[in-house]
Amino acid sequence: MRSPELLGRRENGVWIYQGIPYATLEDRFGPPQPPPAGFRDATAPGPTAPQETRSFPGTNLAAVLGPGWEPGPDYLTVNVWTPDSPARDLPVLVFVHGGGFLSGSGHAPMYDGTTFARDGVVLVTLNYRLGAPGWLDLPGAPRNRGVLDVLAALRWVRAHVAGFGGDPGNVTLFGQSAGAMLIAALLATPEADGLVHRAISQSGGAHVFTPEQAARVTTALAANLGVAPTARAFTGIGDADLVRAVADLRVDTRYDRSLGVSPFKPVVDGALDLAPVDLVVGTNDDEADLYVSEPVTDADVLAAATRRHPDPERLAASYRARFARPVDQLSALVTEQFETGSAHLAEAHRGRAWTYRFGREGGAPHCAELPFVFGPGPLHDAWVAFAKTGDPGWTPHPETKRFFIAEHLT
Repeated sequence: MRSPELLGRRENGVWIYQGIPYATLEDRFGPPQPPPAGFRDATAPGPTAPQETRSFPGTNLAAVLGPGWEPGPDYLTVNVWTPDSPARDLPVLVFVHGGGFLSGSGHAPMYDGTTFARDGVVLVTLNYRLGAPGWLDLPGAPRNRGVLDVLAALRWVRAHVAGFGGDPGNVTLFGQSAGAMLIAALLATPEADGLVHRAISQSGGAHVFTPEQAARVTTALAANLGVAPTARAFTGIGDADLVRAVADLRVDTRYDRSLGVSPFKPVVDGALDLAPVDLVVGTNDDEADLYVSEPVTDADVLAAATRRHPDPERLAASYRARFARPVDQLSALVTEQFETGSAHLAEAHRGRAWTYRFGREGGAPHCAELPFVFGPGPLHDAWVAFAKTGDPGWTPHPETKRFFIAEHLT
């Protein structure tokens, strides 16, 4: 549907609008503010959040992580794909990208919403603050500013999605990796009530930091920069210096039950209490294969166990008993942490929950499901059905739906 307030473009039978501001930042460490009103050219993506360029050995994730840092102050934007039809009250899917809370953007090539729009869904992707501006827990600044950004984007959706043919009363929020962890924290936020009606967590689960864990990160980063651990002191640090300091950061991440590859998580004081919206949650068969490669030593396995368990020797021994090679021990440990986090999310959730596992010929590492969510196939069809009807097509938890793609993407 063509929006009268924006200049978009029509491609492949759908309308596309990119780089629409949903909020502005008067202060990098403050709450998001309303965007300016008025007609806008939305024919090209906008800037992206300050971030480092991340790489993974043997894997090119440019399609998932996007273009990297494209500087500009107005990067809190959304992108919209909508059918080229006069239809109204269409279901809305809002996607929150991953990237370890350090990188990524809503206009990465992988997140093209054309297939969703052709299936009668309005697809929205978004940017949010990354790194220290989004996630560093700072005295004098609101906590979880990246969550506040997504809340602002959802308020924009509620106010404006009808102009794209969408139903503001039927919004499904879905995210992958860090984006899925963000969603778990957001659903525990009272301000999200009424903004989200269903949710999907892909390879994320309920991984959060306690205030004590977050404070260790703040103390370490402030020491690296030679400033006090306060919002006022951090205000004088430029974006590039902040990105570099975070990239060099080394901090005690014990009891971070996720990977420990990022110093940031949503900060939650106490147990997560999620809104009882319908929830789909799952993982991939071989999540760790993105992160784990030879050489791996016994010391590496113990270090990973130390991040995750108060008795790391016992945990490491349990994996040695199951697998002969350290690389297989570490792979199983990391993959099972994804599984544990997602299972905890499903079991703790007060609403209906559906669980899934995704496999693929040749292996299904972290991010492997994304082409089959944004492209045609059974996983995509399940997400569309969930958005339209509230039922992804299988029996709710504890039954787990098995998706297997007999196709090896190179």
